[in-house]
Amino acid sequence: MAKLSSHSLLTLAAALLAAAPSAHAFAPPTSSKVVNNQLLQQRHLKKSPLSSFYKKEFTPKEVVTTLRSSSSSSSSEINPYTSPKLDTNALLKYALSGITELTLFATTFHLLDVTFTQLPLLDNVSSIPFPLTFLLFYACSLKSRVFNPLNNQRPNRTKAIDGKGSNGFQDRIMPSWTPPGITFPIMWLLIIGPIRAYSASLIVASTGTLLCGPIMAFMLHLTVGDIWNTINNTEKRYGAAVVGVLCVVISAANASYQYYGVDPFAGKLLGATLIWLCTAAALITDTWRLNPSSSEEGKLVPLYPVVGEAETSF
Repeated sequence: MAKLSSHSLLTLAAALLAAAPSAHAFAPPTSSKVVNNQLLQQRHLKKSPLSSFYKKEFTPKEVVTTLRSSSSSSSSEINPYTSPKLDTNALLKYALSGITELTLFATTFHLLDVTFTQLPLLDNVSSIPFPLTFLLFYACSLKSRVFNPLNNQRPNRTKAIDGKGSNGFQDRIMPSWTPPGITFPIMWLLIIGPIRAYSASLIVASTGTLLCGPIMAFMLHLTVGDIWNTINNTEKRYGAAVVGVLCVVISAANASYQYYGVDPFAGKLLGATLIWLCTAAALITDTWRLNPSSSEEGKLVPLYPVVGEAETSF
């Protein structure tokens, strides 16, 4: 083999370098599909309003507002009023809670009747000092829910007085004629409660027993009221609350009628509370009208418990 001169070697090396591919040619090839996707993403970010959203720096308040709106939009996707179904489970629990409360009241009154008749200085329950029976029924009027297994939380009294929102008061759209918050504790504590206690004490003085038909009719009224508090204040079932408050009014009228058969004055006294209860019924009905279903503008919430609108639990 002939030896190559140095000039020939240099010429050959130059030719090889000129024919060699550039360094980037050894990188993995990028398909046209990947390139197109990258371009589309860039265009989307340029045109989309979210591009400015991701670049923007948010304050803590704006972050909370954004999260709330996102949560509400997600929850609105599942609307129980789109195809409303009767919540039979809730109705069953309402019935069981009512039976439980009435049974506990009846048992308590029976035990008190037996206990009082065994005392040497008392012939029967009617011999008990009137202030004691008054206090007993005043406590029943305000705290009857202790015998009910449902969550019967009332509106927060302090917040109501201050005009702030709490369960069942100012936590929804309220009618313009809604009484000031301070009106409610005044009515229940200083007017309705004492009237109930005094009228019930008159019945016990006349019958000589705590466990009797008229008193249990009054306990039924309190029981219906406790269940209604769960529906309206805790569960916020605006439609079912309308039917519930009507049941409260009817049960109060029934108790007044039962009282009247024993003591007409006691019946009239308890019947006077219907004025306030009818006002409350009108307020609840108007509130239902002002809080329609979000599934369709202007469509009112059904007048019965709907599956998915709340969870009824003991």
